[in-house]
Amino acid sequence: MQTVAKNTILSPLEKLKPFISEQTILVRSPGRINLIGEHTDYNEGYVLPAAIDKAAYLALTPRADNQINLFSIDLEDQYSGDIHDFERTEKSWPNYILGVADQFRQRGKLTSGFDAALTADVPIGAGLSSSAAVENAVVMALDAMLDTGYEKLTMVKMSQKAEHTFPRLMCGIMDMFASMFGKKNNVIRLDCRSLEYAYEPLDMSDFKIVLFDSNVEHSLGSSEYNVRRAQCEEGVALVKQYYPHVLSLRDVTMDMLNKYVLPVNELVYRRCSYVLEENARLLAACEYLEEGDMQAFGKKMYESHEGLSKKYEVSCKELDFLVEQVKNNPDVLGARMMGGGFGGCTINLVKEGAVESLIAEITKAYKAATGLDTKAYITKIEDGTTIL
Repeated sequence: MQTVAKNTILSPLEKLKPFISEQTILVRSPGRINLIGEHTDYNEGYVLPAAIDKAAYLALTPRADNQINLFSIDLEDQYSGDIHDFERTEKSWPNYILGVADQFRQRGKLTSGFDAALTADVPIGAGLSSSAAVENAVVMALDAMLDTGYEKLTMVKMSQKAEHTFPRLMCGIMDMFASMFGKKNNVIRLDCRSLEYAYEPLDMSDFKIVLFDSNVEHSLGSSEYNVRRAQCEEGVALVKQYYPHVLSLRDVTMDMLNKYVLPVNELVYRRCSYVLEENARLLAACEYLEEGDMQAFGKKMYESHEGLSKKYEVSCKELDFLVEQVKNNPDVLGARMMGGGFGGCTINLVKEGAVESLIAEITKAYKAATGLDTKAYITKIEDGTTIL
């Protein structure tokens, strides 16, 4: 193996080089952004995500025995197990790979072992769905290795189930779907109930998508995520007593919430009303996108953040600060927190010529206000998960 000078920055593919042989399956699987429609996916609502130019890269090589060997290049860590008796581990990162392998095992398809090496340039903890990127990379690589010929949608569902069972985050389907089905220069309007989707072209000629990383990841992130999901289900259960056909918040109206949820539980009412409003915002925003009215689209992003912060309460003071700082800047069309919340990134639509000065301004202001550094990522919209 070549030795590399300490300060050399290697590309993901260069990092994987030592793990590649003739039999190796190489997959690139992107992270995702979501322009609007947050915490709506597990409520069978609408989302508007896109795959980005930051991704997980996996080199998977079949073995003749039952051994599984996993290598995280970025964490300098490894894991070994057997295809017949591996289970969830205390280490976090192997679970994203093992959860997917378990989906093939449950279907009776995992008939031999493999070596898998993983690296990524999608930042972890920034709300860009690094976990979905990894799961999709694994599902596509194992599908190729085992010649199962699964359709993309089947693979997306396997990735989602993997996250529910091994990392144990009860996520919706958006992250995996966007990472798998992404299309260059398009966002995906996805109906999370029917899984019908349409590509909406996003004209990026006059502006850039800039992400400001709050550099915080509050520990209640994943636990509160599951709490929000339970609160939404509680709202549905209260309405269902009067309307048995109601299966999710997608079937609920504001009138139903006002009548049957507000008098019983004001907190659950606030959570549910946010979801209904966010679905309506997204559908209006898609119309603005089709009309090319990016100013009106951006306004919906600000409204989305307000709802996430005040009604759904999944923001934090750092994310709120980043949005407040750009709110009255004419060069920023829209901004909001993105992802599960309690840390991660804000997503900003910024006029092309103003990107550098905005990054300098926000970096300085954020440091002064919080004592923390913020990283800025300028992202492009790219194609979804592919075998290289």
